[in-house]
Amino acid sequence: MKSLLVRVVVGVAVGTMLPAAALAQMGTEVIGQPIQVTTNGVTNTVYLDPGGSLRILTPGGNTTPGTWTAANGQLCLAVGGGQECVPYAQPFQAGQPLTLTSSCGATETWLAQSTNGPPPPQGERGERGR
Repeated sequence: MKSLLVRVVVGVAVGTMLPAAALAQMGTEVIGQPIQVTTNGVTNTVYLDPGGSLRILTPGGNTTPGTWTAANGQLCLAVGGGQECVPYAQPFQAGQPLTLTSSCGATETWLAQSTNGPPPPQGERGERGR
């Protein structure tokens, strides 16, 4: 079971064409949001939490903690001493699955069920114009 969890834990690599501002914010669109990760027919739900912690909820109802970091154009996830990354060239879009090949050769489907909206432009006023 532990090896399955390590294989499910993956990171997200940022494409080199993104501007520096996008690299600094990589992954923020899914912080706190459920991401379904399917590997070899098994779907786990991954939550990237604020502060670099993560949770993996297994189909059996177990929760496994881990960490995630964003550095060098990658968002990497680690659990139980294992770490794995997959290429990722753009932010997640809610409801749009991504098929990604992990650094260990596994093909995985990532599906963000929802995403955090972009921050409002600076200077935007509230609903009453204040």
